[in-house]
Parts: sequence; C-alpha cells; structure tokens
Amino acid sequence: MSAARRILIDGYNLGLEKGTGVATYARNLSYELHNLGHAASVLYGNAAATSRDPLLSEIAFFDGETAKRGGTLDLIGQAAHALRAPLGQKAVEVPITGRVISRQFAARLPRHDKIFSAADVFRRSQNGFALWGQLNHVALPQRVDLAHWTYPLPIRIRGVPNIYTLHDIVPLRLPFTTLDRKRQYLALLRKLARTADHIVTVSEHSKRDLIEVLGIAPDRITNTYQSVDIPEALRRKTDEQTADEVESLFPVHYKQYYLFWGSIEPKKNIGRMIEAYLVSKVDAPLVIVGAQAWKSEGELQLLKSLAGREGGRRQVIQLPYAPFALLVSLIRGAKAALFPSLYEGFGLPALEAMSLGTPVICSDTSSLPEVAGDAAIMVDPYDTAALTAAIRQVDADADLRAEMSLRGLAQAERFSPAAYRERLDALYRRF
Repeated sequence: MSAARRILIDGYNLGLEKGTGVATYARNLSYELHNLGHAASVLYGNAAATSRDPLLSEIAFFDGETAKRGGTLDLIGQAAHALRAPLGQKAVEVPITGRVISRQFAARLPRHDKIFSAADVFRRSQNGFALWGQLNHVALPQRVDLAHWTYPLPIRIRGVPNIYTLHDIVPLRLPFTTLDRKRQYLALLRKLARTADHIVTVSEHSKRDLIEVLGIAPDRITNTYQSVDIPEALRRKTDEQTADEVESLFPVHYKQYYLFWGSIEPKKNIGRMIEAYLVSKVDAPLVIVGAQAWKSEGELQLLKSLAGREGGRRQVIQLPYAPFALLVSLIRGAKAALFPSLYEGFGLPALEAMSLGTPVICSDTSSLPEVAGDAAIMVDPYDTAALTAAIRQVDADADLRAEMSLRGLAQAERFSPAAYRERLDALYRRF
C-alpha cells in the first residue's frame, strides 16, 4: 500500500440532494481514499460558503438556497471573473464542526478530512476556459500532495500531480445525445490530454476510445473500473422485509415488476425500452425511476401517456426519484433490471443489480459486456425486437432467473470494493 498522502478530489458532482453515476464514483472514491490511509480533501464551488465568518460558512454549505444566484448582476460577475481567469482563484476551508445538524445529508456527503470552497469555481473555470483556453489554477489554504479530478474540469493545482478521470467521451461519440458545446468540450479534452499528469478511466472500452479518438498514449491512461459498496444494513434486510417495503409504497408485487433507474436522457434508450416492454405483453409492470435530464421530451411525453395505466399488464410507473435505501429495496424486489443503454463508460446500474442478485437485461455495446460478463442477457440496443424477446425469455423462465442471479453475484465480485481499492493503490503509487 502506498504511503499516506493528502489527496484532493472535486465536489463538482457531489450535490447534497440527489446523486448520479459520476457522483457515486466521486463519493466511493472518497471512502476508498480513507480505506487506503490517505487524507481526503474535497473542493466545492459554493459561493455562499466562502464567508470570513466560519459559522456562516458552515451554515451556507448546507443551505442550498443561499447558493442559488442569478440575474443581471450574476451575469456581470461571471463575465468579470472570466476575464480574470488566468490570474487563478483562491479557496477557503469550510469548517464542519457539527454545529449545523447535517444528518439529512449523511448518505450524500463524501468521506472527508477537509472541505474547501472556491466561489463558483467550476462555472468560472468553464467560462474562463471558453474565453482563454487555459486551466484555472486554484490556490488551496493547505497543501495537498495530489489532485484527482473526478470529471474533465479546466482546473489545476500548482506544484502537485493532477490526474483526471474521463468516464467516457459520449459527447464526441454520440453528439446528438448531449447538450455540451462540442467544440469547447473537445478543446478541453485535448488540453487535458496534453497537460494532465495522468488520465484515469473506468473501462477498457473507454480507454480504447481515449486512445483512438483523442490519441492519448496508452501508458498515460489507467483503467481502475468502478465498484459498488452497498451498506451491510441494506443487504441484511430479509426478503420479507424488502417485500413489505416495496409493496407498501408502490402498486407492485415483490419479484413481479421490471425496473429501470437512471437519468431520462437519450443515451439511456428509454423509448425503445418502453416499446419493447409494451410489445412483450408481459403481466409484470415496468417501474422507471428517473427524472428528466436533457433532450428527453419524447420519452417524457410517452411516460405521461402511460404512467399509472390500470389493467395489470402494460402498466408503466414512473418515479422521479427514490432515496438510495429505497432504491436498493426496489432493485432487490425486481424480477429483472432493464438497462438497454446506447453507450456507457461503465454502467453502474448493471453492477448494482448483479451485486443484489437481480437478473440483468442490458446492451451488448460499449463497456457493458465487460461489466456484465456472462451473467446478463445482452442485446443490440437498437433492436427493439431483440429486447422484446429477452424480456419474454426472462419473464417465462424462473430457472433462468435463478441462474442469472447466481452468475450476477459472482460477476459482481470482480468489481468489489477490495478489488477497486487495489487498482487505486497501484495508480497512486505511480506519483
């Protein structure tokens, strides 16, 4: 194991209310840093948390309303900071003393030794890069030994190694599925490819993309994969407890519904998934847990027309959001998880389902074959008929579902926290 060091990660995706796959990555990374014996610092961009009054900073950090800004003055301020971007920016420490009761956010906070904040640092850095093509150098109040950015951000800490996780390059491979400014995104990736001390990614497929599309040398990229760490208290729930929870809260029966969870966005292939489910004519409802992300108007209109439809089969139920503990119960209670994504850098939901013993039907593209192995039924995500056939096959065969459950549990062990920790340790020993 590498010697204990002070490692900074960013809080760009670590919102306090809801999580995403990238947020889960950052949060899990913070816990593994602790497990490896390192001190983890997290840099946030909460403008309200940079007060000179320590108590006010702590209050503002947990008060989402104080961080919301807007209007003409905000635009003027952003423009002014973009013009000064090459001069860099200073961060301050946010004291977390316990004077503010923060248990509400316990499941969302990363494991941290220090929390820093630089006012609107992520937005200012992106605006500055768009104007100058330069990275924003952030000065911290205390020295760290390494900065590990969990997303392609135009930020750098001077005097220490800076490594960047690039989960995928979906905006370049499937540009019609995202709202990114593609010219700026490509310029940033090319800048990081030249200047980063190292690039980290989460699958061999993503690594190949970075090599072939961006021309990054293979020895400058490390694939650490990802892991799932579901609290033991949630795993210890009996089938009866899980069934009671699910059936008390939703109009479904234990092991008698299909489940999708994730952002409703084009790459998730929601429209084809709903079409395949309806054509399959299975009796089990389809539960979709996810809120609108971007470019999802068509899928949402389809959901609106189907949600809550009575009559047993062909019922589609949408939940905009489920707290993590409830989501775990929903995954455990599903007959199978559907994940026919067009493209994934890793595909965390497939691993979450397998680790909980739930059969998986997923795509045969991008990174998903690496994650699912021989445990899932994989189909061409553009082939609605193939997805329909897979749903019918799994629905009709209890023995197949039992076999997929066992294979999934074994496959998930390849991505255990311990295995992930070993890969991270090997990465950090390089610096």
